[in-house]
Amino acid sequence: MKKASSKLNKKSYKKVPSRRNKLAGKGKGKSSAKKKAYDTAYHGSPERRKYRAKLNKANRENPNKKGYDKSHTKSGKLVNEKQSKNRARNKPGRSKK
Repeated sequence: MKKASSKLNKKSYKKVPSRRNKLAGKGKGKSSAKKKAYDTAYHGSPERRKYRAKLNKANRENPNKKGYDKSHTKSGKLVNEKQSKNRARNKPGRSKK
């Protein structure tokens, strides 16, 4: 009777091979350097600097509560809106229904 119970307690587990990270040790490619150069030029342009200054000024005059962003209305006015709603709606690649 003891032999039967010992068989039930021992379970055989199948060994799963560990997966290697295919990107390990590869380093960053040239594309990330190109993107950094592009982003530096884009965010340093006079239009972007003016845009950021406008948002910073609006936030100084009417500060956000915790968890809120400045959001643009269709008329171009800035209002406080929850970060989750603002960023979810304006996410890149999201379909515009």
